[in-house]
This record gives sequence, structure tokens and C-alpha cells, in this order.
Amino acid sequence: MSANIRPAGILDTNYAQDIALNRTRTDKLISNGLFALLLLIPLLTTEGPFGLNLIQQSWIGIIIRIAIYVIAVQGLNILVGYTGQISLGHGAFVAVGAYSAAIMARNLGLPFWLIIPLAAIFTGLVGLLFGLPSLRVKGFYLAMATLAAQFIIPWLLRYPLADFTNGSRPLEVPIPTLGPLSFASDAAMYYIIIPLSVFMMLAARNIMRTRVGRAFISVRDNDLAAELLGINVFAYKLQAFFLSAFFAGVAGALIAFETNSLSLDKFTLNLSIEFLAMLVIGGAGFPLGPLFGVAFVNLLTQDIIPARILPAVGPVLPGLLPFIDPVNINAAISPLLFGFILVIFLIASPRGLAYRWEIFKIAWKIRPYSH
Repeated sequence: MSANIRPAGILDTNYAQDIALNRTRTDKLISNGLFALLLLIPLLTTEGPFGLNLIQQSWIGIIIRIAIYVIAVQGLNILVGYTGQISLGHGAFVAVGAYSAAIMARNLGLPFWLIIPLAAIFTGLVGLLFGLPSLRVKGFYLAMATLAAQFIIPWLLRYPLADFTNGSRPLEVPIPTLGPLSFASDAAMYYIIIPLSVFMMLAARNIMRTRVGRAFISVRDNDLAAELLGINVFAYKLQAFFLSAFFAGVAGALIAFETNSLSLDKFTLNLSIEFLAMLVIGGAGFPLGPLFGVAFVNLLTQDIIPARILPAVGPVLPGLLPFIDPVNINAAISPLLFGFILVIFLIASPRGLAYRWEIFKIAWKIRPYSH
């Protein structure tokens, strides 16, 4: 939206300028500056080389979690936001990427920089299998078909493949290394995860600018009209499932190497629903939708609710609700607030935070005539 609107006097004189993601020098400076600032964050903590205390060390873990989830939700955005194919099994595809990466690291001894793309490709192929029903069904029925992945894949990992995955027991993952370098700490993994997350976001954005991306959008808007125009709808749906699972596989591999321990309890149906909620809140069909949604939900659940809301309302609620165990009240506050906020977004801003951000940028560019 806002990419097609520029301040007065900014004109394109060649094709390279027309297709550029950042069309003005200011946009380039802001983008590069934000990326450089993001890379400087670990250096500003107490465990950094300078011993500074400008940023709390706990924020490193929060940013890493956001970056990994952005990759997963970006894949879901390709499938749901751009192609219009609903999926309730995205958490299971993340599990495939995580466990395939762990098995390749433990049993084959492959380097992590090779494991990540291999795990992503394998996960993409698994996603193709569960994308086959999209030929015949859509909407609610397709959601039920993808929901099968959320039950079938964990069952396979827990029982038939227990010799490789440890079943219900935690699976230890080797610490990634690169020659003499060891990425055992969060600060070290930070410099793998953050650049890779930025690269995957740019890749997803560029995919949508290609012929394949335009075909995805046409399938989403009207698959019958797209087919009449000569678009192979089924082939593009399968490509969307492959790309979505590919991104999930990258996220899963990063989770495996960042946590160094895997458990099937991390990849339940709740995770798939959480991914969908992040996409809805952030804005499905917008390049920055996954970033806004993941950041908002993680900051809400990791910092705002436990550190700010619970201390304020925790002592009051037991007196207002004497018929409920105080332990149950504290445990229920976070999911209740999360569900309440999701309902508010569906009603007040169904197109998400990214849509509001686009409106703000357009208003800024055409000021003082933004009304």
C-alpha cells in the first residue's frame, strides 16, 4: 500500500528504482540503521564485551524468540494471508523441522549451516503431503484436513519414531559449532538467528513480488477466476504449502539449536492456534504482519501481563472471586487476557496492526493532506 505512495518530487527514472524495496534514501537509512541497532543489542548488556547495563539480558531471549516465531508465522502468512488456504497444523510442521534438525545433528553429525536448509526442505516435502487435500476441499474442510497434521505428526514422532526422537522424553540437541566457534550462549545464537530472520522476511516479501506471488494472491481472491485465466490453481496451492512448511522447518531447526533440548509438549495444537492468532493480530497478507503480531503477543505474554498486570490485579481478584482457588485465578489471567485481546482485534481491527501501520505511513507521506 504505502510502497506505491511517495512524497511529492520523488520520481522513478529507471526500472531498478521502480522495483526497489526502499525507494528513497531515507527509507534505506532507516532500514539499515534499524538492522545495525538490532545487531548492537547484545553488546549493550552486562554480559556483553563492554559490561554495559543499558539493556537487560533477559531481552536477548525475548528477541530471539520473536525472531524465530516471525519466520514460522511468515510461512503461515504465505499460506493463509496470501494464498487464502487455512492451516491448523503449522505447529506440527515446526516440530518436523526441529526434530529432523536434531536427528541430523545427533546421528549424522552434519554442520548446523547445512542442517537448517536440509531440515527446511524435508519439512516442505511433508507440507506437500498435507497440502494434497487442497485440490478437493477448501475453507472449513481444509482446516480440518490440516488439523490432521497436528495429530498425526506428533503421534509419529512419539511412537513409531521413538528410537530417533526419544518419544515422550526430552531430546538433547548438540550445540552448534562453526570451526573453533561455539554457539552455546544466547548472545552467540543471536547473531545467527537475527540475520537469518531478516533474510527470511525479505525473501518472503520478494516472493510476493514475483509471478508466483501474484498467482498466490489471485488464488486467494478468486480461485475460479484464476483458473479461467490459465493459472494452475492446484500447483500453486501446493507451492504455497511447500513454502509455508519450508519456513516452519527453518524456525523449527533454529528452535532445536537455540534450546538444545526438544520435547513434544512444545509443539501442541495450542502452538498452531497461537501462530494463527499472531497472524490475525499482526495482519494477514501484509509483509510486516508476522513481525507486528509476534512482537505484540510475545511482549504481552512475556513482559506486560506477568510483570505489570498480574502484580496490579493479582491481589484484588481473589477477593472479588472468593469461590475460585487463587492459584487457578493467577494461572487463568494470561490466557483470558490473550483471548480477550484477540476478540478485540477481530472486531475493532480485523486487518491487523500492519494495516494500521500502512495507513499511518500513507498519512505521513501525503501530509498535510492526510485527511
